Amino acid sequence: MPPLIVLAAAAAGALFGAKALKREWARVNARLDEAERADAARDRTARPTLKKDPTSGEWRPE
Repeated sequence: MPPLIVLAAAAAGALFGAKALKREWARVNARLDEAERADAARDRTARPTLKKDPTSGEWRPE
């Protein structure tokens, strides 16, 4: 009977650890996604738009 109690306690500990790891993973991923979206929005506004020069055919910033 005692090995069964030890096995049940180990299983409960593993389940608790897995849930905690899943929760932490979700928190970190949400923060990374938020930072990535902010970085993408900042990149779009920081980049100059290009316009094709009709005489030379080269692309130049507006």
